[in-house]
Amino acid sequence: MARDKVVADAATAVADVPDGASLAVGGFGTCGLPTVLIQALLEAGTTDLSVVSNNCGTDAHGLGTLLAAGRLRRVTASYVGDNAVLAKMWQAGEVELELVPQGTLAERLRAGGSGIAAFYTRAGVATPIADGGLPWRYAPDGTVAVASPSRRVELFDGVPHVLEHATRTDVALVRAALGDRAGNLVFHAAARNFNPLAAMAGRVTIAEVEELVDVGELDPDEVHLPGIFVQRVIEVPPGTPKRIDRLTLQGRPDQWGVDR
Repeated sequence: MARDKVVADAATAVADVPDGASLAVGGFGTCGLPTVLIQALLEAGTTDLSVVSNNCGTDAHGLGTLLAAGRLRRVTASYVGDNAVLAKMWQAGEVELELVPQGTLAERLRAGGSGIAAFYTRAGVATPIADGGLPWRYAPDGTVAVASPSRRVELFDGVPHVLEHATRTDVALVRAALGDRAGNLVFHAAARNFNPLAAMAGRVTIAEVEELVDVGELDPDEVHLPGIFVQRVIEVPPGTPKRIDRLTLQGRPDQWGVDR
């Protein structure tokens, strides 16, 4: 019989996440963010965290809430354009930031969960990604305190490729549309982009699911991530709001009461 991985609530699920932990966090923009688990970490006071995620939320949503509270030490992401707080804190030397090409970040997480130590990619060749020197952390006086190292470059069929190391984290936080009590997960649309990869990369993976079902109710062909990658499951409380990145209205301006 499959082990029941459901825990009582988000606070219980993250209670043993220590200060200084590394986290892989699912989501794409504001879609598919494990907001319930992030809020639980915020309320727990967990700090000095190093996070790996496609983006760092927005100023007041998702990982942005942990950032604004001063709980993040380091951010590894591929996009930071919607978070002005992150830009200011990085420039002030209050947080370390590593920007990674989006496909490379995805493959780092997938490789970490697949037991692949490193891989070569063409992304970043002949750029500061390969050459090094990108500012990761600034000193208070504006000088670069920590810079990215140079990467090994090798030729494959005469084409240069950059060596990238896989990513493994202490904990992964993900959100699924549907899951069973054994941790088998189904993701909806764009939430499938980074959530499965983040889940694979975590040594302990905690999933929040919008709909929880019993083992055997999911068709195996529907499962996007098998429960072997998941250690804990919580059910999202009813009425938990979901954010939209940008609301676009179709129709006449006078119909919606807004100016175009």
